[in-house]
Amino acid sequence: MTSITSPPGKQVLGMAGLAMFVAAANLRPAIAAVSPLVDRIRADLDLTATAAALLTTVPTLAMGLCAPLAAAAGRRFGLHRGVLLGLIVIAAATAARLAGGSTWLQLSCAAVVGAGIAITQTLLPAIVKSRFADRAGLATGVCTAGLGAGGAVAAGVSAPLADFLGSWPGALASWSVLALAGAAAWTASRPSLALDRVAAPAGLPTTRLPWRSGAAWRVTALSAANSALYYCELAWVVPLLQENGLGAGAGTLLTLMICIQVAAMLAVPAALGERRDLRVGLALTAALTALGFTGLALAPATMTWLWILALGVGHGGLFTLVLTVPVAVSRDSAEAGRISAMAFFVGYACAASAPMLVGILRDAMTDFRLAFAILAATAALTIVPITRLGKAVAHS
Repeated sequence: MTSITSPPGKQVLGMAGLAMFVAAANLRPAIAAVSPLVDRIRADLDLTATAAALLTTVPTLAMGLCAPLAAAAGRRFGLHRGVLLGLIVIAAATAARLAGGSTWLQLSCAAVVGAGIAITQTLLPAIVKSRFADRAGLATGVCTAGLGAGGAVAAGVSAPLADFLGSWPGALASWSVLALAGAAAWTASRPSLALDRVAAPAGLPTTRLPWRSGAAWRVTALSAANSALYYCELAWVVPLLQENGLGAGAGTLLTLMICIQVAAMLAVPAALGERRDLRVGLALTAALTALGFTGLALAPATMTWLWILALGVGHGGLFTLVLTVPVAVSRDSAEAGRISAMAFFVGYACAASAPMLVGILRDAMTDFRLAFAILAATAALTIVPITRLGKAVAHS
């Protein structure tokens, strides 16, 4: 039986929250750093848009396929050391990108990075459920804000860093420093997190996942759509804006969008409160996200700031709320971990194809209009699983 400890005090929550923020900040830089460098990577490696999308697709697919490893890592090493293992894997695989400009090397490193992300990302909801069940929205917001902040910094700094180093592999590899810092901060957080007596999700990695649970499948559908939209933003918003005359400003707009998302990741759960119906927030943020994609599909060079703002507020809020749902529908940290593992396992495996499909459509249609219209429809259709979440999230 999972041990649920007493609610932590404010000081402990602050220290533990900082550790979770720093750990989560390492879950996206290895992917977000690719977008501002994609033109250089395509030129050096002679890649089409479809092939370049593999640099986003491969780690996303690995995140899904390797998510069940988190349960095994949690049982073998404990929740705290399991997250630490994931951070070390991220650091090592990211550093290996410095070895050269081979397509296979970069894709292999991306796959291993995805495995490390899967371990860390899947265990964090179990930690939230076990230590911060009464502040789940806030704790999840801290994690997703860290995730978004890491992505924002990587998107904004990678191109100037590549200029400074004279090497895009060097710029990609530099994010291993952040992962090492995250590992150090996580190690120092052990007393405040107090996870030694908390059981990790039990059972075999795949056979004990909640395959027969309707709620788990609805969470998985939301996770798949949420992830597909996010990775398409990272991979293709900059190229779309560049094709529509925004040039160097496109990277700045992506960084701005992610910064707005970071703020929304904290502000939206705070505005909803811990006792509000999550379905309302999920529906509103999904609608804003759909609006942003629609604007970029139909009029990317007109009112661009409005579409960026809609994607920032809408998808930032949606991202946090989707990650809160496994905590809301589960009874304990073990169930939260299993639902999260299933959502990541199936959801990321499905979402991995999205950036490549956008690349295929871009190559076939010579622009992004149809691809981004499909992304807008995907965001709008999330209302189906949202409305069927039921009473479990009405007073989470």
